[in-house]
Amino acid sequence: MSAVLIAGGTGHVGKPTVNALRAAGHEVRVLSRKTGPGLTTGDLLTGDGIAQALDGADVVVHVATGGGSGKKDIGMAQTLFDACRAAGVGHVVLISIVGADLIPFGYYNQRVEIERRLVASDLPYTIQRATQFHSFVDGIFSAQRFMPVLLAPAMSVQPIDVVEVGRRLAELASGPASGRVPDIGGPQRLTGRELARAWASATGSRRRIVGLRLPGKTFAAFAAGHNMVPGPSFGHNTFASYLVSTYHR
Repeated sequence: MSAVLIAGGTGHVGKPTVNALRAAGHEVRVLSRKTGPGLTTGDLLTGDGIAQALDGADVVVHVATGGGSGKKDIGMAQTLFDACRAAGVGHVVLISIVGADLIPFGYYNQRVEIERRLVASDLPYTIQRATQFHSFVDGIFSAQRFMPVLLAPAMSVQPIDVVEVGRRLAELASGPASGRVPDIGGPQRLTGRELARAWASATGSRRRIVGLRLPGKTFAAFAAGHNMVPGPSFGHNTFASYLVSTYHR
């Protein structure tokens, strides 16, 4: 089995990826700025410790982010790609977002630039784009907890289970570099109102649901469905099942 370094292995998508890789028998290193049991210390912001963390690694899975708006993400990715090239890493797997090149949104633009830099690095790579996670949709409504109504964006979303994304990344890391692979999305395409009703029911919210439509190219791109995957879905776990596991444990 391979020695795999996970950049961002303590994060939301990193943890299930680590679990899936270990279940498959790989030697897994979890890159983190922190020190502690099970962690490989290295800082993608400064480059400190990255060369040492990559020593002997066959595969790198990059799911790390700098937090917030993601402004640090491009520099972090470049630091990692440069170090991977110097270390002779044989395969880099990158998570990205469905529609990132079609939706004029700052964070998405950064993901496209990271993809471009990986392709330009001459490293053997695999890029997997996924739709928004269930937790992302949950966060849209949870952020409105102090509002008198519940706003439902006038667009559809195809949310996917982060555990299923982690399994897919582990599968890709276990195989050869494959370039840009087909996008993956969740099992259902749900409108903003359908998602809001499901969330309100799960959380006990009785607020009135109000449709929200915003001006501008970004919202228009979401409303046009560029955030969804045409054809068969990849995931099986629904948003409803996520809500049950999150709010009715």
